[in-house]
Amino acid sequence: MRIGQQVTADALVVRAELPGIDPDKDLEITVTDGYLHLRAERRSEHKEEKDGRTQSEFRYGAFSRTLRLPPGVKADDTEASYRDGILEVRVPMPAEAKSQAHRVLVNKG
Repeated sequence: MRIGQQVTADALVVRAELPGIDPDKDLEITVTDGYLHLRAERRSEHKEEKDGRTQSEFRYGAFSRTLRLPPGVKADDTEASYRDGILEVRVPMPAEAKSQAHRVLVNKG
């Protein structure tokens, strides 16, 4: 599973590919002590009975990632959405964490 993050003008956006999960049951997102914690677990079970025999297949997979957040982020402002197997978490950037780009000059010699 792939995960990526991007800082926009007003938010930190984290996207994770998590196909085949039920976000209501299989996904946990928490913000604790300046960290964003993502955890997902997928379980699949297939059972087939044929000619007096039973065949069972089980598949399990777990994913977890912890990302450090900028100072001043409020957990209550964090939003998440899940669509077409993609989880998107938006963490608004606090005013003090927003900064303007500053060009650094390179000295020659």
